[in-house]
Amino acid sequence: MDLRNDDGMPGDARGSGLWGTRRGDRSTNESRDRIVKRGLLVLLALALAAPLAASADSKGHGRASRASYLAPSLQRAATERPNASVPVIVQSMDGAPAAQGALGRYGTTITRLGIVDAAAGEIVAGELPELAHTPGLVITPDQSVVLDAKPDPKPKNPKGNPHNPTAPYSSGQNWPAAVGADQLWPALAAQQATKPKGPDSTPSIAFVDSGIDSSRTDFGGRVLAQLDMTTLEGNSSGDGSGHGTLVAGLAAGSAPNYAGADPTAGIISLDVMDDQGMARTSDVIAAAQWILKNHRSYNIRVANFSLHSATPTSFRWDPLDKAVEKLWFAGVVVVAASGNQGQGGQPTPMAYAPANDPFVITVGALDLHNSTNPDRADLAPWSAWGYTLDGFAKPELSAPGRAVVGPVPAGSTLAAEKPAQVIHSPEGTYMQLSGTSLSAPIVSGIAADLLTLRPTLSPDQIKGALMLKARALRKVRTRAGGVGEVYAPAAAAVLSPPNPNRALDAFLVPDPEGDGMVFDDVSWLDAAKASRTWDAVSWLDVSWADASWSDVSWSDVSWSDVSWSDVSWSDVSWADVSWDAVSWADIENHVHGDVGP
Repeated sequence: MDLRNDDGMPGDARGSGLWGTRRGDRSTNESRDRIVKRGLLVLLALALAAPLAASADSKGHGRASRASYLAPSLQRAATERPNASVPVIVQSMDGAPAAQGALGRYGTTITRLGIVDAAAGEIVAGELPELAHTPGLVITPDQSVVLDAKPDPKPKNPKGNPHNPTAPYSSGQNWPAAVGADQLWPALAAQQATKPKGPDSTPSIAFVDSGIDSSRTDFGGRVLAQLDMTTLEGNSSGDGSGHGTLVAGLAAGSAPNYAGADPTAGIISLDVMDDQGMARTSDVIAAAQWILKNHRSYNIRVANFSLHSATPTSFRWDPLDKAVEKLWFAGVVVVAASGNQGQGGQPTPMAYAPANDPFVITVGALDLHNSTNPDRADLAPWSAWGYTLDGFAKPELSAPGRAVVGPVPAGSTLAAEKPAQVIHSPEGTYMQLSGTSLSAPIVSGIAADLLTLRPTLSPDQIKGALMLKARALRKVRTRAGGVGEVYAPAAAAVLSPPNPNRALDAFLVPDPEGDGMVFDDVSWLDAAKASRTWDAVSWLDVSWADASWSDVSWSDVSWSDVSWSDVSWSDVSWADVSWDAVSWADIENHVHGDVGP
């Protein structure tokens, strides 16, 4: 198979096939020597699970060489299945070429992921400890990624939009009025009429999903680019799953009676999913890499991730978290679904990338109960909320996500599997579904609305405006819905948005391996261990006093009191986590928590 370059596209260099030889041109004797050493090397795995002792360099950036991190699930694979071939992502402090070289000495490199200084490929599990003996690496599984949509048992009939906005945009659903998106449609239409056509006319939203059916009238010729980036078999052209089309419709659809949150936005489709809604982490990272390289050409200001990884991780190690952070630092607002692993409204570990990343906007799902009144809105019982493994409260916001209607291709997997939820209309085939997958694009569309009206806003300011003016949820007495329900017109009116990431921004340093900034997790960890009030600076801005939810300070819950000395991350039990729809044949469905200190 061709080695993929930093755009996720085939490059000139080549490695051995994905399912072929794993040791390249190494001799039989060398292979035999490796097998003899394997038993001893496995003993290294336990040491590699310990907290990393990483000192800062002379500039205090925490970039000094440090012992490598081998994810606990891979440690188990090395001991329990030493002869199995497993897909991995190897990050290196010395950049993607070093990661590629390190992995190539023991396995097969398939994809170079420059956005996170990494390479993805295959390796025999028993050789993982020896690979991890190379300093400065972070070795994690190239795990499954799944979508965040849930079918509804019974479709509900929409009662109509009480605001009846003026043409050309309209909706027969309650959610546009509930979040106030319809109040911005006239201003968007006016700007669309006066701006020149092309990618610079309005902000674009990139959808990292299952593809988009660009032929639909919902998108009005606004699909500016479509790329098939999945390495899995069984992926149809366009959108075989149906999920990506539905998500894009909620964010940016413009069909009569089915308008999305921003019906003027440009649309970028990055297909990372097969028709069954599964992906590999490396493909999702490759899509983020493409966005990073091309965001200026297509004016991509928002990236929507209505998906999550299948293994619990710390954001300090997870390569997908690092990829979305690079987008955020480059000026792209990243919106992620919180996940559907909630159990009856109870908290659960927010442990899955990219929703576990503290920089991005994580969105939970609300049930509107056929009303536009926030006092009647309630958290959907499966909407995930709680603390990440690093102590951050998630989600920050919530949006409608139960019994929501959006466009799907007539021949898609979703439409075939749930025919009772399909709605046929003159505008095409639509479908009613639920899930945080559907809440996230509503926020993505509203973020694009704000950027259309005020294009100089940064991702931190967009997050601050949306959080500041979120409407309090009277029926949700916990932080299950974040600070409240997103409300577009109030957020658009904020002149000087506060920065909820202000404390995190103090740990940004120049990327030594490329352009832009990276997060110094070593210095952050030192600060977090030294003081649990390290995050207080994020909430000192007087603007927060105007928040409707300020009766309970978010600063009290934005970072929890983690007792670092009492936690053994590699021994965390995830028996309470629901693994529905997770499939990773390479480790025989044994999914373990990959977390660090």
